[in-house]
Amino acid sequence: MTTPGAMDLKTSRGHPWSLGQKLRRAAWMLVWGLLGRPGPRAFSPMRLFLLRLFGARIGERVLVSSGVKVLMPWNLEIGEYTAIGEGVEIYNYGQVRIGKNSCVSQRVWLCTGTHDYKQPSFPLIWDDIQVGDGVWLAAETFVAPGVTIGDGAVVGARSVVTRDLEGWSVFAGNPCVLIKPRPRD
Repeated sequence: MTTPGAMDLKTSRGHPWSLGQKLRRAAWMLVWGLLGRPGPRAFSPMRLFLLRLFGARIGERVLVSSGVKVLMPWNLEIGEYTAIGEGVEIYNYGQVRIGKNSCVSQRVWLCTGTHDYKQPSFPLIWDDIQVGDGVWLAAETFVAPGVTIGDGAVVGARSVVTRDLEGWSVFAGNPCVLIKPRPRD
């Protein structure tokens, strides 16, 4: 479903997943709901184990806090020394890649899926999200499908990111706009 000049989005008409894929998601939801989401921050190693068990690619010394929700761990990559805060939603029909030394603060929403409002049936469409190295997504930021956030970017709390953000800059707002450059040390 590509129109001239539009992003190359993946699309679904009805249910694109096989019975095996649906069972895999059901198993994930059950295991994560019982063992992964609850508990204190100290349970992060258990969460990392479960995410890796279901196909996530995760670097060393990563923190995943309680209440994190991951739709499809096999579509998730997290670089080393990255922290995922409490209540983060990773709605990843598409790939979500989070670089190293990054901070995804509490209740951030990384959303790769939406619906094609131009079609009467509102089919599900999705596109990948890329978050660079050394990025800070402050509390309750929303990142839309197809967005790439450059290395070293800082996004202020409750921002709505609907387009790519360059690196080493500070952004904030709804819609998210450039505030100032970020110094490099």
